[in-house]
Amino acid sequence: MFKEFLNKLTRKKYFDEDDVESTDLTRCLSTFNLVAVGVGSTLGAGVYVLTGSVAREDAGPSIVLSFTVAAIASMLAGLCYAEFGARVPKAGSAYIYSYVTMGEFCGFVIGWNLVLEYIIGVSSVARAWSANLDSLTGGVIAHAFRNAMPMNISGLATYPDFLAVGLILLVTIMLSVGMKVSSLLMTILTAINIVVLIFCSIAGFIKADSHNWNIPASEVPDGFGNGGFLPYGFSKMMEGAATCFFAFVGFDTIACVGEEAKNPGKSIPRSIVITLIICLAAYVSVSSAVTLMKPYYALDKNAPLPDAFKAVGLSWAAKPVAVGSMCALIASVLGAAVGMPRIIFSMARDGLIFRFLSQVSQKSKTPVAATILSGIFSSVMALLFDLDDLVNMMSIGTLMAYTLVACSVLVLRYKPDDCDNDAAQDTERSLLLGRNPPPNARFPELSEFCLPKEKHVTPHTSNMVTWATALIVALMILLGVLLVWGNAYLSQWSGILLICILLLLQITLATVISRQPMSIKHLLFKTPLVPSIPLLSMCFNIYLMLKLPSMTWVRFGVWMIIGLLVYFGYGIRQSTEGKRSVEGKSSDIINEHD
Repeated sequence: MFKEFLNKLTRKKYFDEDDVESTDLTRCLSTFNLVAVGVGSTLGAGVYVLTGSVAREDAGPSIVLSFTVAAIASMLAGLCYAEFGARVPKAGSAYIYSYVTMGEFCGFVIGWNLVLEYIIGVSSVARAWSANLDSLTGGVIAHAFRNAMPMNISGLATYPDFLAVGLILLVTIMLSVGMKVSSLLMTILTAINIVVLIFCSIAGFIKADSHNWNIPASEVPDGFGNGGFLPYGFSKMMEGAATCFFAFVGFDTIACVGEEAKNPGKSIPRSIVITLIICLAAYVSVSSAVTLMKPYYALDKNAPLPDAFKAVGLSWAAKPVAVGSMCALIASVLGAAVGMPRIIFSMARDGLIFRFLSQVSQKSKTPVAATILSGIFSSVMALLFDLDDLVNMMSIGTLMAYTLVACSVLVLRYKPDDCDNDAAQDTERSLLLGRNPPPNARFPELSEFCLPKEKHVTPHTSNMVTWATALIVALMILLGVLLVWGNAYLSQWSGILLICILLLLQITLATVISRQPMSIKHLLFKTPLVPSIPLLSMCFNIYLMLKLPSMTWVRFGVWMIIGLLVYFGYGIRQSTEGKRSVEGKSSDIINEHD
């Protein structure tokens, strides 16, 4: 009974070659379109809002390091995403990747967290766009709503934000019409945003004062650290990196729309890498300019760029900054709104959530039902909840998804494929005949001759990698807990010894993984330096997850309870893969009877 239940949780999604290439959606996106979608989704609220709050309260001038650390974590995850985008170019992003490699329950958990990520992404950025528009009017809009319809309920916003709702509904209608129009609009908005950010960087560096990166402690007000480049210390800089990770959430939208790419095997990897490089350059240059123009402790948390320009006598620059921020935020809403219905569509198509959400419009070739429901859900969230409440849950689901993608890269890269089995049989047959292994024309990734039998991937070597990966994840979690919450213990020699032991065990397991043979399956893009890059990605992600506030974990737990009720109440019985396995068993019984 337990074994049957476990088999249901671990059953994997299967694609044959025809399934991978076929789609009900329209393949209309080039690499340029995908970069526009990725940059538009990623380069939004972070650069215009996050810069001020992180520099003022967490990192000071070292915010450039916070953004760099967050970018490295995102880049490592992006390289893993790129391989899977080339391997499984279907709508659904990390959900599909984990379903194919780790099993159904793991896939559902990741998909459920990605739904939350995109819902909060759409709602929070729409709310930020509304607040930005309100600031241009001097707060008139918020004042009018607050007086006319106050919401004096704990846990909710002070007033319903109908502007944010209007933007989300407008975007929902646009996405229902078709992806091509939406990607064109996002390209235009992203181009405007990049031009404005280049202007901000150049103007900021012209007015830069290097003294602001080395302020003496005597000049810093109480409560704002000790001055210098790292005023709050290394630990707070890393907390800032965990917050800055929010600024890079969005590039995975590229993987979500992979089923609509013209040449997904090549364009998805390229566009992910290009997107992250562009975003890193933008964040580092703008945050450098802002902290060089004005002392970090004096920055405005909500509007750091206009505030910094006013401080150096460039008040007129607030206008182009306002235009760029409005365009960036609309592009971010579009990007998040593109990804969310495609996750829902993919999960509904697999039967893990209600199947009516997998309906595709015959006219626009878009998942209309999922798009409309996503828009309604996001509208309700933006109407009722405050921006801070929405943003707090953004990162945890994304970091978990990135961790599972990195694990999946290890599992799949060391898992035997049909081509590995054929190569092993060719080698064994040649050795039995007393010949040298024949030239390997079918498998160009091998050397001139087939590998010896023990160097081919086998179920034994694959299982060894799977168990080693699981143990490394457990050790990384333990090490992260010690580093984040064990400061008092780490000051003792026993704490330092424990850390050294944990690191040594991880290095040993990583060495064991690296010694195993990899699959020779040909892919258009492969994550380089496996297993180093996936393991580093897992390490960064787990550490940043543990740096998030405790209330984030509580809210995450509530969301997961709802998801488990959906899965065990509906998905586990309605799963397409489950029905396929039942049909396969039935046909086997009939064949045996015949």
